[in-house]
Amino acid sequence: MDPMVGKGGVNAIRRVIMGILMVVFLGILMIWILTPTAYYKLNWLGSVRLKTASTYFGVQGATLLLYTFPLLFIAVVGSLYLHLGKQLTCNNTKGAKHRLTKWKRPVIIKGLGIVSRIELAFFVMFIALLVWSLSTYLHIGFENITPKSLAKSGEKVWEAKLESAGLRLALVGNIVLVLLFFPVTRGSSVLPLFGLTSEASVKYHIWMGHIIMTLFTAHGLCYTIYWAVTHQSSQLLKWEKVGVSNVAGELALLCGLVLWATTFPQVRRKMFELFFYTHHLYIPFVIFFIFHVGITYAFIMLPGFYLFVIDRYLRFLQSRQSVRLISARVLPCETVELNFSKSTDLSYTPTSIMFVNVPSISKVQWHPFTISSNSNLEAEKISVIIKGEGTWSKKLYQMLSSPSSSVDRLDCSIEGPYGPHSTDFLRHDKLVMVSGGSGITPFISIFRELIFMSETLKLETPQILLITTFKNSNDLTMLDLLLPFSTTPFEFSKLDLQIEAYVTREKNPNNSLIKNLRSIWFKPNPNDSLITPILGRNNWLWLGAIISSSFIIFLILMGILTRFYIYPIDHNTNNIYSYSTRAVLQILLLCVSIVICAGAAFLWNKKRNVMETKQIQSMEGATPMSSPDSWFYNADRELESLPQQSLVQSTNLHYGERPDLKKILFELKESSVGVLVCGPKKMRHEVANICSSGLAENLHFESISFSW
Repeated sequence: MDPMVGKGGVNAIRRVIMGILMVVFLGILMIWILTPTAYYKLNWLGSVRLKTASTYFGVQGATLLLYTFPLLFIAVVGSLYLHLGKQLTCNNTKGAKHRLTKWKRPVIIKGLGIVSRIELAFFVMFIALLVWSLSTYLHIGFENITPKSLAKSGEKVWEAKLESAGLRLALVGNIVLVLLFFPVTRGSSVLPLFGLTSEASVKYHIWMGHIIMTLFTAHGLCYTIYWAVTHQSSQLLKWEKVGVSNVAGELALLCGLVLWATTFPQVRRKMFELFFYTHHLYIPFVIFFIFHVGITYAFIMLPGFYLFVIDRYLRFLQSRQSVRLISARVLPCETVELNFSKSTDLSYTPTSIMFVNVPSISKVQWHPFTISSNSNLEAEKISVIIKGEGTWSKKLYQMLSSPSSSVDRLDCSIEGPYGPHSTDFLRHDKLVMVSGGSGITPFISIFRELIFMSETLKLETPQILLITTFKNSNDLTMLDLLLPFSTTPFEFSKLDLQIEAYVTREKNPNNSLIKNLRSIWFKPNPNDSLITPILGRNNWLWLGAIISSSFIIFLILMGILTRFYIYPIDHNTNNIYSYSTRAVLQILLLCVSIVICAGAAFLWNKKRNVMETKQIQSMEGATPMSSPDSWFYNADRELESLPQQSLVQSTNLHYGERPDLKKILFELKESSVGVLVCGPKKMRHEVANICSSGLAENLHFESISFSW
């Protein structure tokens, strides 16, 4: 069959799937718009409950149908959509028009930073939903609060309105809680559907956390004041068997406040471990929240948390394995490149990241680093670049760079890789990459991807302009990492490459700083494993299977529990089954379902990777007696490596100045210029402002984010 015909068929299927997902998404949006209204509560919800109530699910059936199932349906079908997308390689050709080009233009929003117009549109919709919900809830709640209606109870109007406002603030907070866990689900099948990645969405998680805690704190204060002025302080100590449990709500709020206090940048940056440990309070926060509102109502926020738990458990399974670290390149600019052994089945896109843990430095700290290798060009190796800018990374650099160090083995564990679902760099005539300092690292993977496309796939690639700034000459050695650490010869003669490197704090070349790159080879350990895709080559299909099968098992177990244990107690005795006990049992069933399905999928794929893992060849850890010099400090001598010659010839060095980005970008005449930036905040905002100014229609800002 003609590959183009097959590709067209896959694209047609994906368009149908996306159409279905959009209909479901609009339906979810309509439900949330209607939720605060009186019509929804008095007419629609009652009708749905009558049709879904059963001895197996009870009143939970309506909540599962309206709020839980649609979002999980999007996650499952979205997995199929993403799997089909993996089959379409190089589906963007040079000069192709992107139908969402205008919507991808950058906008700078204070507090959110650089966002695309698509992201801004969703953010505005989200804020509008919160404002609509709060105003509608308050209008309905205050409507019947009059002196006449309160005559019998003796309450004052302001007291009744305070209680009503407290309840409505919590209801709006619950809407935010529904979305809170989506941005931090790293292997999400939902975020890529909207062109987002987890690392780019962390800022939304942060903002939603602030909104939730503001609303929930206001909710707690309203009720505390109300009970105090109405002489009902004993309510603070009540844990009802049926209905709302006040003590559970107070404990949830307390956990949330402690967690919230450590999330502010002033605390998080100076005391990261405190932030890391206290952030695990989300577990008791969610548990006590469920005890507070009851499991039936908590099903509203279940989908996001459910997907997060699946992702977190899979990450836990992956992180328990020690991986094979082959070698390291130590640069004089306090930078290390770590090279790991990986399975050929593991593929990832440029600009992906990977979380690394080195137990000898810290058993609990996991840090994200940009992947510099390319899964097509380097099929059996995956590399990350680590700049010594924090306590953890400086310890690693000192460990590997010290002359007295004799490190021949380094235990490491990883999580990931994570990155964008796809990239479309080929559609541009020219690709401009602007970086500052270690911000060059994501562009190394793009550069290597373009080498693969031009040399192996024989595709026409865009011209490349790399504009990079460094503080000192030593930092120029970062450019050495553009070339893979490989014994396999390769060329990139077909790439049109230009590098403009700026050294800002030195006015002249400092030849006295000639330093060698140090290469370290690590001894293998039979217990180390290759880095493999945790769910195999068809990871999206496996993820969809885990989500659907675990939820079905959960529903079956919950139905059996309700029908044969809880229902007889509720209807055949004078007792009503405790809401808290019901919640505990259903939480356990949920966890058991996830552990069974995710664990089985993990073990199945691990078994398939065992044979390849056994093929790790034993390598003696002899470190070369000499290491290659940096080719930037030796540009005048004859280089044996053709790739090194090409890079030297393509590079212009500028000392004592900064690039005039506006002048450079506006002078580009190509019809389509993709612009990427990674570096200091000021640089990112300057480039985004230039691209969004409208003065040059050929500039297209390609948003990437590294905000972990």
